[in-house]
Amino acid sequence: MCGIAGFIDFKNNSSKEMLNRMTAAVAHRGPDGQGLFFHTTPNCQVGLGHRRLSIIDLSTVANQPMEFDGLQII
Repeated sequence: MCGIAGFIDFKNNSSKEMLNRMTAAVAHRGPDGQGLFFHTTPNCQVGLGHRRLSIIDLSTVANQPMEFDGLQII
């Protein structure tokens, strides 16, 4: 089963390294790949991490976050 970790931080005290550690903590949920999304604005930070377990679609096209037309989709 895949794993996901993330946060929304309105105090901007988070970091991409923290997101990496959170995603690594769920590595046992998906050994076939990982993806990260980290975004900072003046008002908040958003981080989402994904660990992938390939069962049905084994191709890299199914990796997350998915990218389409310059957008990242989770």
